[in-house]
Amino acid sequence: MKHHINPSPTNWLGRSSDNQLYWHELVQLVAELQIKKGQDAKIALLGYAVDEGVISNGGRSGANDGPDSIRKMLGPLANHLNDSTSIYDYGNIVAEDNNIDAAQLLMRDTIYACLQQHHLPVILGGGHDAAYPHFLGIQKHLVNTGQTVGIINFDAHFDLRPLIDGKGHSGSPFLQIAHQFPEQFSYLVLGIQKAANPKTLFETASVVGCDYLEIEHFNLAHWTLVETTITRFLQSVDKVYVSIDLDGFSSAYAPGVSAPSPLGFSPEIVFKSLDLIIQSNKLLSFDIVELNPAYDQDNATARLAARCLEFIVRANSH
Repeated sequence: MKHHINPSPTNWLGRSSDNQLYWHELVQLVAELQIKKGQDAKIALLGYAVDEGVISNGGRSGANDGPDSIRKMLGPLANHLNDSTSIYDYGNIVAEDNNIDAAQLLMRDTIYACLQQHHLPVILGGGHDAAYPHFLGIQKHLVNTGQTVGIINFDAHFDLRPLIDGKGHSGSPFLQIAHQFPEQFSYLVLGIQKAANPKTLFETASVVGCDYLEIEHFNLAHWTLVETTITRFLQSVDKVYVSIDLDGFSSAYAPGVSAPSPLGFSPEIVFKSLDLIIQSNKLLSFDIVELNPAYDQDNATARLAARCLEFIVRANSH
């Protein structure tokens, strides 16, 4: 299938057991985007193996290898999911001939199909430009339901930059969403760094109605403020789409990204925040993006991404 690569069993290795004690034994590989049907609980793993948007935004190439690196770190993890939960690996969306628009359309339609069949979509990146088609798939799913969806982005950046020559990139997805859905746009960013966002982006954030917490306040020492901010946001929407940009973490935890930062947030505050979000029962879909294995160290960033993913799926399945 054009703009799609089937999942590979080489990404799913680990210890062997007799009763699916590990993720690699639980995951089912599905070819040609044949979305599984039914009412049962399902997890859809879908890679966005695209880094053209990162390169267009002045970043370092290599994010296209991110999805498979996350899979390889997921495989050996212990399985603590409900027996009724099925996990399907639907492979990777790719930009054949650098055709990002076509790749994003396929991603939009695949996410929509997954949501229609009661999957929890889990998008592995790849550049953060994945957020635009991700949201389009969600919006298509909710359009006739009357339900609202909010976006919670764990990130050092607003990703509200203008398009370049009329084209989106890894720094523009949430501005694209804001412009296309101005009435429905509801956006909270946790971990914003002033040094990583010029004044113009703070102005744009104000214009589009973006709420945010700066990195100085996104930590366990300010948990009351964090909890209040997230809770207030959750109360304002029916469903939530969560995006985790790995470059928001301190480079001590996540060196393998295009834009590393020594002053990013910690896994502890992210996990505590995720737990609060999951407890709301409003999580509809999520992605983990901007992994660049070319700059990773001992797979530290890929391992962190895998642990974030495992935590969300496990907490959401109970």
